[in-house]
Amino acid sequence: MIDIHSHVLFGLDDGSPDIEVSLEMLRMAGKHGTTDIVASPHANLEYSFDPALIAERKAMLEERNDSGVRVHLGCDFHLQYENIEDAIRNPRKYTIAGGPYLLVEFSDLLIFKTTSQIFNDLLSAGMRPVITHPERNSLLQQRLNELKEWVGMGCSIQVTGQSLLGQFGTKALKFAETLMDEGVVHFVASDGHDLKRRPPVMDAAFAHVHKRWGGITAELLFRENPGAVLCGAEMRGSSVPRKKGIFSLFR
Repeated sequence: MIDIHSHVLFGLDDGSPDIEVSLEMLRMAGKHGTTDIVASPHANLEYSFDPALIAERKAMLEERNDSGVRVHLGCDFHLQYENIEDAIRNPRKYTIAGGPYLLVEFSDLLIFKTTSQIFNDLLSAGMRPVITHPERNSLLQQRLNELKEWVGMGCSIQVTGQSLLGQFGTKALKFAETLMDEGVVHFVASDGHDLKRRPPVMDAAFAHVHKRWGGITAELLFRENPGAVLCGAEMRGSSVPRKKGIFSLFR
């Protein structure tokens, strides 16, 4: 499996506090079937995004990485004015592995009325926004139609594996299931932060998706689409709606 969203790099945000935890997180991910993981530190008002420091930490981690898990760079990009302007000026600064895909995190307090225009600007600059864990955002839980509209524009959606297992509460679980059934989910990721409460593991979520939505969807969301992201390639599709049982092609 390929995990496109994690906080495995140490000392950069609210994820791993030190290199020993980072190394153990990679070992844990590998033992649970992850082959590649994207280290995506936050870029928000609390945590600055420093590409040079991030590259340095990645190099330090790789010197001791004995897990067999390959580490790639990305960013948990908070949708705020300064970030948006900087990303448009520097389209590959925040994206995954220098490709077009950009993890985008919404505020829990405000959804911009101009969000569609913001996404259009990012798309026009050559980026492909990946809306992260909307099932865990109480404001986005009320905006299914807008999420579908943004997917129609060329954005994609990532849900957290633990949400599908009910570990972020009933509301997050139900909305994650709704997104899956609507056929608008393109990725499942761990959003791993630590070794216990939010670990970087996805095998239980993979088994759950395989059982409930089928093998095609599981392979697509955990392997094929994340693999396309690492290569900067087109994705093949989104989640197969369980109610309809037909393949939903990526728009």
